[in-house]
Amino acid sequence: MDEWLDRWAEQLGERPVTNEEIGAMLRLSREVAHGVERRLAPLSTYLAGIHVGRRMAEGASEADVLAEVRAAGGRLLPNSPG
Repeated sequence: MDEWLDRWAEQLGERPVTNEEIGAMLRLSREVAHGVERRLAPLSTYLAGIHVGRRMAEGASEADVLAEVRAAGGRLLPNSPG
């Protein structure tokens, strides 16, 4: 899976995603699919990706941006660890 994602990133002209980003987006997708609605899972990760890209372009660190995504999820997702 990681190799395919690396090739996908290359095709899009983007950097490969990190293991931390992969884990965060898979967790978000799972929590949305099971806690909100399955069809919103890919859309939620798409929106999170837009946020990550914008915030990192503004100079925020990957760790800080992923923490922002987790915090937003913690406020909106039922039974989220926060």
